[in-house]
Amino acid sequence: MNFKEDLLKDLKKCKNEAFAKHHAKYFQTHKGGYGEGDFFWGLRVQQQRVISRRYWKDMNLKDIEELLRHKVHEVRFTALMILIEKYKEADDNIKFDITRIYLRNSEYINNWDLVDLSAPGIMGHYWHNNSLKDFWKYAKSGSLWKERIAMVSTLYFIKQGRFTETLELSKLFLTHRHDLMHKASGWMLREIGKRDIKPLVSFLDKYSKMMPRTMLRYSIEKFSPKKRKYYMERDRA
Repeated sequence: MNFKEDLLKDLKKCKNEAFAKHHAKYFQTHKGGYGEGDFFWGLRVQQQRVISRRYWKDMNLKDIEELLRHKVHEVRFTALMILIEKYKEADDNIKFDITRIYLRNSEYINNWDLVDLSAPGIMGHYWHNNSLKDFWKYAKSGSLWKERIAMVSTLYFIKQGRFTETLELSKLFLTHRHDLMHKASGWMLREIGKRDIKPLVSFLDKYSKMMPRTMLRYSIEKFSPKKRKYYMERDRA
């Protein structure tokens, strides 16, 4: 039985031209957009989730890697869903193999939804428990999606009560050129604050005047209106 081809057939059955056009616009596939050149079939996430559940146990890593390199966005998304489930059930050796697949194919994990879906549960878990060499390499790569993989992977760290790397990356990305990194940094800072407000306040007191507005807004989203106003209106460099 060819599980890869069967999965692709199931995904194709769900193609929706109207949704495809919407997704292409939403994920900025136009020339100069952050998703330039990407191609959509127009599937909903729930449809991909149902299909991934149907195949993940039987799919081998070689086929998953091939799907991860597919030109269609939703195929790559579904491949990542399957890879996440494989990772959860794997022993340490297979977990390592999955991270190698992830890292050598990161050029195909090339939009924020793909990163946000997969980075915490795969690379976040692995980096939390192993060497951070590749983590810092990605963080300082100058590649938008590799940088976002590094930042969003720290959501797993945060859930374990470990904030150091997130705070270091937030400082590193204060002058980042792209709004998507401002959003990711602010989101992770907000996640820290949900668990321990002190390190977030300390970071804001030191850096809020130089934080990009989007990063700042995301990070203080759970604050009271009065506290949000205070940080938004501080004298800014």
